[in-house]
Amino acid sequence: VQLQASGGGLVQAGDSLRLSCVATASFRAMGWFRQAPGKEREFVAAHRKDGGYTYYSDSVKGRFTISRDNAKNTLSLQMDSLKSEDTANYYCATGNVIVGLIRTPTAYTYWGQGTLVTVSS
Repeated sequence: VQLQASGGGLVQAGDSLRLSCVATASFRAMGWFRQAPGKEREFVAAHRKDGGYTYYSDSVKGRFTISRDNAKNTLSLQMDSLKSEDTANYYCATGNVIVGLIRTPTAYTYWGQGTLVTVSS
């Protein structure tokens, strides 16, 4: 299974950006994670195929929107009102993740390469 993330770039605080991820196959959960320099990888948002449930970290709730096209195995992340603290490499991932672990990076089996988002203040 391969995942390809794209859409990162350099924007100013308050701007919007849309990330996309295309997978050769997808599983119960697809999610976005991010990792800033010197920090651990952290959960951003996830989508569950069964039921279409979405999950967000508190830091992005209300600003980011995750969407998924199950037929095309694609995942998107619309990021609005970006802040400098959103600067990070963003990764998409997929796996048969149970609900209780949907925010846990190590629960995901397949990962794409990162796409860099830089927000200048």
